Amino acid sequence: MSRLESMRRRLTAQIDGINWAADQIKGIDGDVLEMGLGNGRTYDHLRQEIKGRRIWVIDRILECHPSCVPPEADFLQGEAEDILQRMAGEGKQMALAHYDFGFGVKELDVQEGAKLSPFIAAVMVSGGLVLSQQPLVGLEQISGPETIAPDRYLFFRAP
Repeated sequence: MSRLESMRRRLTAQIDGINWAADQIKGIDGDVLEMGLGNGRTYDHLRQEIKGRRIWVIDRILECHPSCVPPEADFLQGEAEDILQRMAGEGKQMALAHYDFGFGVKELDVQEGAKLSPFIAAVMVSGGLVLSQQPLVGLEQISGPETIAPDRYLFFRAP
């Protein structure tokens, strides 16, 4: 599979996954968390599909498309571990989190996901969902929409 085909597969998985998750969290209280803003495409889709919830964004740097800049109060710039610890200490609760951090090196990406997993779990409401390109630990992996290959995008439910 070419890198271009892989990218199409990833983008389709993100769209289908977010749409599916938006329906799954109806009736679950909590905010939404975007971890890794990048260009802002998934953030833009989250705010389109999930109305009426605050969407927090964590990233080291703000370099997104101008149409995708989150409100200043919702953009948390810095290291995810520190920010997630602070959010948990403040009692922030997420119904949905989208994990999109990455170095582009699979081994490093998997290590980072494992390291951040307990901090992500600490801000999730019971029954909340986490969507991720990387495996996470300490959360129950579940099946997502049938349109997504099980190895392309991962879905987790918070205990």
